[in-house]
Amino acid sequence: MCWVFLVMAILFEVAGTTCMKLSQGFARILPSILMFALYALSLSCVAMALKRIEVSVAYAVWSAVGTALIAAIGIVWFKESLSLLKVVSLLLIIAGVVGLHVSNEPPPPLRGPIPIHHPGEGSGGPDTRGR
Repeated sequence: MCWVFLVMAILFEVAGTTCMKLSQGFARILPSILMFALYALSLSCVAMALKRIEVSVAYAVWSAVGTALIAAIGIVWFKESLSLLKVVSLLLIIAGVVGLHVSNEPPPPLRGPIPIHHPGEGSGGPDTRGR
């Protein structure tokens, strides 16, 4: 359920940022009010997600996915420029988030006991050093 809250937080944050652009610097009242309401919902959902998701992972996912979605909205809806550097930069952000998430995965379990080799053992016979 915490991941659902994180997805909702991302969507509310993206909608709030879109309203920020539509508010034209707070000149338009409805998008301005919606921006604050959507940001409040987003932060509330992030707080709920943090009950079970590590803060480094949750914040990285929240900010990176939000950044990627806002960049896409800016390019498609607001006709912002698209360049190879923008695309590569967004891919690097996403790769960083994946790296943070993977680094938090527990190591795979061992398949059996680890044999311990003591000096003098394993020669097929008793240790006869010093005799």
